[in-house]
Amino acid sequence: MSEAIMYDFIGIGIGPFNLSLAALTEDMSDLNGIFFDQSETFQWHPGLLIEGTDLQVPFIADLVSFADPTNRFSYLNYLHINKRLNHFYFLNKMSVPRKEYNDYLQWVASQITQLHFGKEVIDVIDENNHYKVIVRDISTQIDEEYLAKHIVMATGGTPLILDNMANYPQEDILHASNYLYKKEKIIDADHITIVGSGQSAAEIFHDLLDERKNKEFHLSWITRSEGIFQLESAKLGQEFFSLDYVDYFHHLPIEKRKDALNTLGPLRNGVDYDTLIGIYKLLYHYSIGGEDPQIFIQPLTEVKSLEETTDGYFLECHQWQAEKSFQLKTEKVIFATGYKPNIPDWFEKRFHGKIEWEDKHLFKVSRNYALSFKDQRKHRFYVATNLEHSHGTAATNLGLAVQRNMEIINDLTNEQRFDLSGSFIFQNFIPSN
Repeated sequence: MSEAIMYDFIGIGIGPFNLSLAALTEDMSDLNGIFFDQSETFQWHPGLLIEGTDLQVPFIADLVSFADPTNRFSYLNYLHINKRLNHFYFLNKMSVPRKEYNDYLQWVASQITQLHFGKEVIDVIDENNHYKVIVRDISTQIDEEYLAKHIVMATGGTPLILDNMANYPQEDILHASNYLYKKEKIIDADHITIVGSGQSAAEIFHDLLDERKNKEFHLSWITRSEGIFQLESAKLGQEFFSLDYVDYFHHLPIEKRKDALNTLGPLRNGVDYDTLIGIYKLLYHYSIGGEDPQIFIQPLTEVKSLEETTDGYFLECHQWQAEKSFQLKTEKVIFATGYKPNIPDWFEKRFHGKIEWEDKHLFKVSRNYALSFKDQRKHRFYVATNLEHSHGTAATNLGLAVQRNMEIINDLTNEQRFDLSGSFIFQNFIPSN
């Protein structure tokens, strides 16, 4: 059993959001926190680190710069320490290669003493004025108990595919998160299908399209979205990724918030301009001289089910706008269909009846990212992921994740350690008087 230390907070899950919190608090000697993750090492979407792909946000949206650009865990300091600052300067781009972002995160994680990998949180017990956290060591299967005044849960999401498609061989039917692990066998097929319309779907389609230089195969891309559209990048549009908009969004009724998320789809779910240009250039070159590019791309189409055959699979598809159904024969299917909230079983068991809910599946979250409990309490339970319904565009934006942690730290310490006052944008979302 571990010593009965009362931690100021315990972080559950170590992805970029809680890693940012760890980086910001590592040198705060008066704030005692500890983080657990069941993964053996830190990895950020390793199955999607496709060569040549970049983040969709500028390098300044690292783990710390929005809070303190001089922090030793900044991306620029990572470049400096690793003798890559000149290379990045001459690259002359604001974006960060995905592989290098993962390397940067691992560099930060390797220096932070608060992080503990290979440790699964299997229970959190509410003990009136604090929480007892039960942690299982993955290698030894030994359980330990830890005490904390507050919790910060960042358990992220799990891959989302249709229920009736989960039991097929992963070499044939897989989620995009496993793409690079299975790519070698995927490209042996004669027909590969990608389902989804976001950046991951586009990057995989582009990568496979590029592989066509070496081997011929048919490539299909279908999505239920209305189209494969470019990510909105207009400057005023980017201001929706600001604390000002979070303030406005959070105070809207839940149905208005859901409507707003749909309206902001082009800001949140579009495809990077360079990726779309790269795809179109390859399609153009493959079609020169009347050549058949062996490509099938169709939006407005939902995959309803999947049926295995002796030499592949039939996808039962429905073009929902024209109300036409059809079958698509393929050998491999990659679902770039996003993620669903990863809510631990212990959370449902211990806290479902204690907290307030906005509807059956969406817990109520205060503006400072703390769950809304039915009782009045000082021991807070913060959530750092699965927040789209409550905080809108801030939910998955890496830059706003830092500002989220600034707010959480201010709330944890009851101090304004980070100045978040004033307006950060040029436009208003409600009249000032």
